[in-house]
Amino acid sequence: MRVLTRDPAKAEFPAGVEVATGDLLDIDALRRTFAGVRTLFLLNAVTGDEFTQAIVTLNLAREAGVERVVYLSVFGADRAVEVPHFAVKFGAERMLRQMGFGATILRPTYFIDNEAMIRDVIVDHAVYPMPIGGKGVAMVDARDIAEIAAIALIRRDAAPGPLPVETINLVGPDTLTGAGLAAIWSAVLGRPVAYGGDDPSGFEQAMAGTMPRWMAYEMRLMAERFVGDGMIPEAGDRERLTAILGRPLHAYRDAAAALAGPAARAAA
Repeated sequence: MRVLTRDPAKAEFPAGVEVATGDLLDIDALRRTFAGVRTLFLLNAVTGDEFTQAIVTLNLAREAGVERVVYLSVFGADRAVEVPHFAVKFGAERMLRQMGFGATILRPTYFIDNEAMIRDVIVDHAVYPMPIGGKGVAMVDARDIAEIAAIALIRRDAAPGPLPVETINLVGPDTLTGAGLAAIWSAVLGRPVAYGGDDPSGFEQAMAGTMPRWMAYEMRLMAERFVGDGMIPEAGDRERLTAILGRPLHAYRDAAAALAGPAARAAA
C-alpha cells in the first residue's frame, strides 16, 4: 500500500503503509509513486486545476501499467454539468471508460461530515444555513464512503484480471430536506432551530468570506442543484450499499448529536 500526499507530516497510517511525497501535478513524483502499482484509488480536491490533475494522473497511471481504478466522483455528475467540479468528475469518468481502465466509479452525495463547517452557526445562532431545499438530499457519511472505497479497491486488486466498469451511488439512509434538517437539529439541541431558506445567492455571499470567490460561486451552483433537483437515491441504491457493507448506513441524526457535543448533552 502506497499513499501519495502533499504533506507526509499530516499522514497517519498504519505500519506497512508507504508514504510518498508529491501532488497530482508533480510528474516525477507521480511516476515514482506509480512504479509497481496496478490498482489506484483517485480522489481529487476541488481546485481550479482539478481537471488537469485528473488528466495528468490517469495518463501517467496508464503509462505505468495501472489497469484498475477506484475513482471518487460525485452523485449526478452526468447531469449537473454546469457545476465545475461535477463537470470535471464526469470528464474523468469518460476518460476511465475511453482509456480502457477497469474502474469502480463512486458517486457520493453531499457529505454529512461537511456539517462540521456550519456547526457553530447552528448551535450558536439556531439557524440551519445550508440551502438544501425541499426535494431532499440523501447525505452520506464519510465512514461509509471510505469503507465502500476500500472494499472496491481490494476487490479489484484481488481479481485475476481487470473487472468491468461499474458505477455505485453512495447515499445515506435518509433523504433530508432543509426543513427536515432544522427539525433534526431542534431535537438534538432541545430548542428550536430555523431553516435559513432556499436562497443560494445568500449562501454564495456568506461563503465568499471564507473561501476564494470562484469557489464560493461554485458552491452556489451546487446549492442551486440541491434546491432544484435534490440528490435523491435511485431504486436499490441503499439496499446495494447495505449489502456491500453488511451493516446499516450511518444516520445523519447520530452525526448531528456527535457534532453538537456538550450542547446536545446540556439539552438532554
